[in-house]
Amino acid sequence: MATIIKKKSSKRDIARKFNKAISSKGVDTRKYCGVIKLSKDPLTIQKELRDEWE
Repeated sequence: MATIIKKKSSKRDIARKFNKAISSKGVDTRKYCGVIKLSKDPLTIQKELRDEWE
């Protein structure tokens, strides 16, 4: 993402644009909480997947 800063911009405007660009990044992972219904323990599933290669 590009932010255009003009010569006449004040320090406050530059800081506001900078903070807006930084705060927009990230993913809300809470919306995925509890979405997958598992029949086994997650650690058991992980161990099985890792043992497939052997």
